[in-house]
Amino acid sequence: MRGVTNEFIFLQCFKEPYKSPTLYCRLFLLLFCICILQEGNGQLTRFSFSTEKMGSPFNLIFYAHDKIQADSLANHCFVLVDTLNAHFSDYDSTSELSRLSASAGSGPQKVSAVMMNILLFSKKAYTMSSGAFDITIGPLSRLWRKARKEKIFPSAQQVLKRKALVNFSVIKIDTGRREVDLPVKNTLLDLGGIAQGYVAQAVLDLLKTFGINQALVDASGDMAISNAPPGTKGWVIGVNVPEQTDNLLPQKLLLQNTAVSTSGDAYQYMEHAGKKYSHITNPQTGYGITSQRNVTVIVKDGTDADWLATACSIVSFELVKKLAVENNASVLVTVLKKGKVVYHSFGKFERYWKK
Repeated sequence: MRGVTNEFIFLQCFKEPYKSPTLYCRLFLLLFCICILQEGNGQLTRFSFSTEKMGSPFNLIFYAHDKIQADSLANHCFVLVDTLNAHFSDYDSTSELSRLSASAGSGPQKVSAVMMNILLFSKKAYTMSSGAFDITIGPLSRLWRKARKEKIFPSAQQVLKRKALVNFSVIKIDTGRREVDLPVKNTLLDLGGIAQGYVAQAVLDLLKTFGINQALVDASGDMAISNAPPGTKGWVIGVNVPEQTDNLLPQKLLLQNTAVSTSGDAYQYMEHAGKKYSHITNPQTGYGITSQRNVTVIVKDGTDADWLATACSIVSFELVKKLAVENNASVLVTVLKKGKVVYHSFGKFERYWKK
């Protein structure tokens, strides 16, 4: 996500509330104030907020009754983002995810409700994608993160060594005890392909509890969307041309009450020996994908949109079709061939184009 305009959104590539008594009290007081404001003011105004969260731009657009209400809501939304990031970040050595990875080989560990929830989503994604989506990819993602930064292509031995540590199937999840066991030492979890969509959906759900039903939450291109803005048929979303940062497809999407995510390599990739390696790493090869697809997924939940966009960047078109059917999702894959955009659509994607 590189920008938000009044005309359209440019799209690039909690479930469980945070159980703090202090936060619950604050949320109750905020909800009480909102109810009072809504009784005295029936007109909605568009508000937008943008800040850096989770290492990327995080944008909120919603319709509320006045600036005081909107500012308070935005503040609570950003607090929620920070709270969830403290669970999910693999950049923060003190996060719950980092502590769980550090426990690998030490037996079962208690985890929070939100961690259990996102791990169950990740297990579903791993199974449905036949291993193409795998959050144990941490050893490889760190290797390639360093390679892109230092512009030094890893050796085949380095890739193979880290690829041997990637295998979600060995993780043991006990939902009854709320425990997780990473039996293989040096396992590193990376939620980069699912956490932003999860957080976007969590923020949208939070806004709904406060009676805000016309909103768009954008976690660096992973979007969760509720009702259409007043007087419109939906939120207008622009999708970039494959391998390009500024040019958009001529058609726009018109969306409401759904989630949308796009994966591509326009911003993060590495070139070596005439090939362009995406930041999206195939866990089954150990290397970044080279197909240069742009994948846009529309589905009900932001978490599913995020992981599906990643998985559909890796798997065959046959499996993309299967994933679309099984998840009631619509998927668009665009590629550049001889300078022309070629479209491959799955599910009912065509119905989302703005007429």
